[in-house]
Amino acid sequence: MVTKQVIRAATGWLELGMPDDALEELDALTGEDRSERRVLELKLSAEMAKGDWRQASTTALELCGQAADEPDFFLSAAYCLHEAGSTAEARKCLLSGPEALHDLPVFHYNMACYLWTLGDKDNATRHLNIAIGMDDSFLDSARVDRDLVGMVI
Repeated sequence: MVTKQVIRAATGWLELGMPDDALEELDALTGEDRSERRVLELKLSAEMAKGDWRQASTTALELCGQAADEPDFFLSAAYCLHEAGSTAEARKCLLSGPEALHDLPVFHYNMACYLWTLGDKDNATRHLNIAIGMDDSFLDSARVDRDLVGMVI
């Protein structure tokens, strides 16, 4: 019962754009409640909203361990690792996710960003072309993405 109240309060703080207050609510939980999936999802959202990429990557990786078949957790973990400056780890994380990831254009787009950052220009271009082929809206994103600066699009 307490967990539901805390989740409701933390969700409210996030909706108001107050991630610090959401995290404060979640920090009040103890024991197993702290590692419940919904609690971790809210914690991840708050950490990402704050730009606390290192902590968010830890939380996202915990969610990956709990739900290894959930592509979104691997996308989030990889993104957070990349934003924290661990692009090689981000690439490995994304590749370790469920096979269903490969059917998502955002997988290929993010992989293009990570590979371009790591200097693998040919594979980055290949992944970007796959993403754009699956969803042409990624073309507009690629034109302004700081991770793809210098790529001929």
